[in-house]
Parts: sequence; C-alpha cells; structure tokens
Amino acid sequence: MQHLLDDIDRKIMVLLQYNARMSISQISKEVSMSQPSVKERIIKLEEKNIISGYNTVFNLRDLNRGTTTFMLLKTEHCQELTDFCEHAMEVTDLFRISGEYNYLIKVQTASIEELAEFQDSIIKFGPSKSHISLKNILENRVLL
Repeated sequence: MQHLLDDIDRKIMVLLQYNARMSISQISKEVSMSQPSVKERIIKLEEKNIISGYNTVFNLRDLNRGTTTFMLLKTEHCQELTDFCEHAMEVTDLFRISGEYNYLIKVQTASIEELAEFQDSIIKFGPSKSHISLKNILENRVLL
C-alpha cells in the first residue's frame, strides 16, 4: 500500500532536505505540531523508505576533488565495471543508461592529469566519451 503524504509530511521533508540535522523541536515549531507527533511522522516516513537516509554534503573543491567529469562508457563487462567503480575513489555516481552508451559515470578528480590517469585505468572496459564540467549550476538540488 502506498503511503499518502499530507501537507505536514511534505513540510517536514522540505525542512529535512534543507537541513537534515534540524532538531525535532525546531521542526515541531515550524510545522506547529508536538515533538512526539513530528518524531512519529519522521519514523513512519523512514519505515516506508520515503526518507531513505541522511547525507553530509562536502565541498569537493576544498577536498582537492574539484574537477567534475561525466563519462559515457560502452561495455559488455557490466559487473566488472560496477566492481571497479565501487572501489575507485574518483567515482561518485554510476548510472546504467539507455542509448549508444550503457553507463554514465560521474568522476571527481583533483586535476585533468588525474582524470587522464583514471581514463587510462577504465579503457579496458570499452570505449568512452568524457565531458568535463566547466561550472556546477545546480547540484544537490532540493526537490520539494
């Protein structure tokens, strides 16, 4: 059975999306509801997997990972590629996609030279195209 979200659930989710560390007491003030009721709603959203986790967002530029590249890759070695990407520290996201290429990989490196080294290590899986991001305009966008 699908969980129907009401306006209070949506308000709670918006608040948590902007600040996942917001206290129950602050959320309860924002939505004009008691703390136990807010906590119960959050628990229900978590149990239904509508809220599936809480993340910390890092400033990758300050961590020497400021070069963002999107790689399209065509391979028949899907599991080997997945295993490789799970262990490659440069890979932040891996998507199975439709079209001429079957994977989209988001890579964060310190430099173009480090990107070139990564490309050399991934060439064994098949042909790829790389697109270096010049500017991040929307990232980690709030969805609600």
